Amino acid sequence: MAKVACIGECMVELKQAEGGLYSRGFGGDTLNTAVYLARLGIAVDYITALGDDPLSDEMIAGWSAEGVGTGQVARLPGKLPGLYLIETDEKGERRFFHWRESSAARSLLDLPNTNELLGSLGSYDLVYLSAITLSIYSESGRARLLAALASARRNGAGIAFDTNFRAHGWPDLDVARRVFREAFDIASMTLASTEDLLPLYPGENAETLMARISSPETVLKLAEPASIVRSGGVSQALQAEPVSGAVVDTTAAGDSFAAAYIAARLAGAEPLEAARAGHRLAGVVVCHPGAIIPRIAMPDTAAFGPASSRKVSP
Repeated sequence: MAKVACIGECMVELKQAEGGLYSRGFGGDTLNTAVYLARLGIAVDYITALGDDPLSDEMIAGWSAEGVGTGQVARLPGKLPGLYLIETDEKGERRFFHWRESSAARSLLDLPNTNELLGSLGSYDLVYLSAITLSIYSESGRARLLAALASARRNGAGIAFDTNFRAHGWPDLDVARRVFREAFDIASMTLASTEDLLPLYPGENAETLMARISSPETVLKLAEPASIVRSGGVSQALQAEPVSGAVVDTTAAGDSFAAAYIAARLAGAEPLEAARAGHRLAGVVVCHPGAIIPRIAMPDTAAFGPASSRKVSP
């Protein structure tokens, strides 16, 4: 069976409830993708660092219950996970407020066993990370990770880069643009959106944004429910199926798209059909509050199931 590694950070999530109260959960972009991958039948490990506190214990237990592998999670004494608060408006659009400056995950690439961890990336069929992942590390840590990803790709692993962009995570836009260029060059697959890229490249259209991405396989999600899929030098437009219910929360729409896309590609689907699967799952997720929808709400996974063993082309 194909195996995926997702690298990033899971945080304590506070989201709006009735009466001005907030409910507590856990979330993070790459963790959301890992959960949906596991639900779609993909063997997946989550790579991060947590503290030795009860909240971190709850996270580990929750991931294990979802079928996400936790053997690559570093536990750091005295550290805590980060925290974010999420608010949604009447259209389901969300705003995030973060407290993560000293979170355990930020130390992942500065540990005694970091080299061993980075060396293990080549053992996966595909390694998935996001721009948020890259934003939480120091400049030196980020360089170590990118070098390890490049090595893993040379050794046959697929590298999937999601352009999930949050400006507050970067010292300035020039740094972000440089890191994005490096990630595009390393990735065999980029999952992008105009929502992510236009703050970096204001005023550009879909064609010029696609031209900036050097990855051989690229999906660009558009502002409307559609995407452009490029593979083998050929670009094709795809219109998403209409969402069947009311949109209540767009949290994890991109994360679930990524999971369904990757699962379909690992099952042998062509990129256009994989993007169709991504839109389909994201269309279900936005009809439910929160990042992770109830298991009973998951669509039929037959269209997303994994092949016995297949590496996405590096």
